[in-house]
Amino acid sequence: MEGIQVVTPDYVNVHITKSDADDAAPVERRFKKGITVLEFKTKLELVTGGSASTMKLKVYDKKDNYICDIDNDDALLGAYPIDDGMRIHVIDNFVLVKGLNTNESVERFQLTEEEYEKKGETLRSFLQRNKLGKYNEEEMVKLKEQQEAELKEEARLASAVTLGARCEVRMPNQPRRRATVRYNGPLDGARGFWIGVQYDEPLGKNDGSVNGKMYFTCQPKYGGFVKPAYVVIGDFPEEQFDLDDEI
Repeated sequence: MEGIQVVTPDYVNVHITKSDADDAAPVERRFKKGITVLEFKTKLELVTGGSASTMKLKVYDKKDNYICDIDNDDALLGAYPIDDGMRIHVIDNFVLVKGLNTNESVERFQLTEEEYEKKGETLRSFLQRNKLGKYNEEEMVKLKEQQEAELKEEARLASAVTLGARCEVRMPNQPRRRATVRYNGPLDGARGFWIGVQYDEPLGKNDGSVNGKMYFTCQPKYGGFVKPAYVVIGDFPEEQFDLDDEI
């Protein structure tokens, strides 16, 4: 009918990455542009496991060009130039440890559980009091259901990937890379299913090992682990390349 306008919530679909998981595939999520940056960070706690009080957010476009920092907790998410398909990178140096021993070489801000509780008014107490983030039971139930659905879909996709098969890795905002499947299964300390591939060219990040554990063997920089959703099985002949043609 003329004169009647239907207004729908303004959402944005983005890819989330984090600084302590460079090998992990981006996680795609949908957020309302009308929430504050602080609310956005509390939602990211459920995705990254970090802390809203210490995380820093950087925005990259679809071509992986840096756009800006999201640095005002009181501003609305929609106040920043974020469009569908962009990437938001989470940098979080906060680590809550149960003991003082650590093998991390990177300097981080660390508190034991006892020290954190003694701080009195903390982000945790604020979230608990207002039932935000992981302290929102309804939201946690929805998150659990979503994670279970994602895991089920990952298992379905992984079941179609066979060892030795030729494939093409198609990661968001990255060039396509041809490879051979060398591993299919879980990784220690990582959620879900992963496909280990040996690239035709030295475009990977490892030699088939992760955190000191070997899952398959290949030359350094030829190995990688990606989510099943980014692996396309098919007749992909090995590409020939001549180093003399490269600068």
